[in-house]
Amino acid sequence: MNLEKSKALLARASKLIPGGVNSPVRAFRSVGGTPPFIAKANGSMLYDVDGNEYIDFVGSWGPMLLGHRPPEVIAAVIEALESGTSFGAPTEKEILLAEELQAAVPSMEMMRLVSSGTEATMSAVRVARGFTGRDLTIKFEGCYHGHVDSLLVKAGSGLATLGTPDSAGVPKAFADTTISLPYNSFDAVEKAFADHGSKIASIILEPVVGNMGCVVPTPGWLEMLREITTRHGALLIFDEVMTGFRVAHGGAQQLFNIKPDLSTFGKIIGGGLPIGAYGGSVEVMSAVAPIGKVYQAGTLSGNPVAVSAGLAMLRYLRAHSTEVYSRLEMLGARLTANPPAGMTVNRVASMFTFFFADGPVTNWDTAKSSDTQRFAKYFHHMLERGIYMAPSQFEAGFISTTHSEAQIDKTRAAAAEFFELG
Repeated sequence: MNLEKSKALLARASKLIPGGVNSPVRAFRSVGGTPPFIAKANGSMLYDVDGNEYIDFVGSWGPMLLGHRPPEVIAAVIEALESGTSFGAPTEKEILLAEELQAAVPSMEMMRLVSSGTEATMSAVRVARGFTGRDLTIKFEGCYHGHVDSLLVKAGSGLATLGTPDSAGVPKAFADTTISLPYNSFDAVEKAFADHGSKIASIILEPVVGNMGCVVPTPGWLEMLREITTRHGALLIFDEVMTGFRVAHGGAQQLFNIKPDLSTFGKIIGGGLPIGAYGGSVEVMSAVAPIGKVYQAGTLSGNPVAVSAGLAMLRYLRAHSTEVYSRLEMLGARLTANPPAGMTVNRVASMFTFFFADGPVTNWDTAKSSDTQRFAKYFHHMLERGIYMAPSQFEAGFISTTHSEAQIDKTRAAAAEFFELG
């Protein structure tokens, strides 16, 4: 595969940008090689600067549910640009987008638009602390909630140990406000509340994990989290930055019939443009300034371009919900059927991961037992055949409505070839 132009661009970028990339996983460090520099995209396809074409199963890390450049979203962006890019003042379309969100996700009785998923999760955790008057947050190993200082934490060796920073620049005092536990571990959560229950403000989790690969909640897991937080007066926060509008029209909370106290969403509600939102009950969200004492603000929050794109996206999904989600389920089932020996497949709707692991993957410990070197060989085998997967064993893949059955079958054939080659 010719990547000469991409190599030259990476060399130029590395003089100005750490690692030559603006988000670390793009550097391909975990799989090796040169990342293709993308020139354009359309539907289910990516096109790089060297003229290579790829079937895209990353989808900008999830939001491209309708593929790249859906006509309705592009038209809405063009129309919005005629009026301006940012006002720093209220617009009617912010209300319309909030109404669409509330119609799809009824737990979002009141919400605040922000500029990213990270900002949404950071704000939701702050609101939970302000509302409850408590300081501690429970998160789970392998769940990534953006680069929020207090959430960049990994677990200690015990069931419920206070965390240590997982990034330089994060003070230990921030990490000490976070309890990091194994995902799907009922006992660990029970012990954490037994030890610290009166100090725990919230549990935050990805209801279907996408950031250690796709990991599915075991039966009763989400129900237990709902019950134990209610019992102890803590809040349950669903980080639906990946799952929102992806696993169902109403997100994971619709799919699993669990009502969280707070929810966070990312760029899928902006048709892929930079935006996010957090929200919950009127009671909880009334803690947010200017009507409450929890401060959060942002000049670009609710900017008219992203809001217009998101409004077009969510209106389309509402109007075509049955068609969209039945097609995504069909394509997901087709892609992941009959995996070869030595590969474990996790899937929920159109989120999936092919783990190079022999047994079930249910948490970070079982995910990290995967053969990452074999995955790296698999990744490059697929890339050379024009199939773009996430460049890490520990990231989910995503299907769009624009993927064709032929593209799914081509992907399956390329994967089968890898295993035949040994």
